[in-house]
Amino acid sequence: MTATPTFVYDGDCSFCTTCAQFIERRIPTRARVVPWQFADLDALGLTTDQCEEAVQWVSPDGTVAAGPDAIAALLHDAGRLWQVPASALAFSPVRAAAWPAYRWIAEHRHLLPGGTAACSLPQAQRNL
Repeated sequence: MTATPTFVYDGDCSFCTTCAQFIERRIPTRARVVPWQFADLDALGLTTDQCEEAVQWVSPDGTVAAGPDAIAALLHDAGRLWQVPASALAFSPVRAAAWPAYRWIAEHRHLLPGGTAACSLPQAQRNL
């Protein structure tokens, strides 16, 4: 395991990369923010399928969270200002709505600002 948490995203997706750049510039997390294509997935205990499905948070103890739970973990790690949205994502009614919203965004990310057609394809079909 690593001494710092790791936030893993899809580096082939422009929308995801734009979000990761926002995290790096604006959210004071201790986490290493890395595209899964350049991460040692075995060392992190992740699979390609997990990373293609959702962003991933790997804590120093190896605990893994995905999608909105990963985002909540990242925000929680960022400190006081970010505790409010982190707590909101952990609140049961919000958490119940967060996953369907996350899946919708993930399925439509190619249509969102910064998205490209490559965002809509599974990894196996992106570099043909």
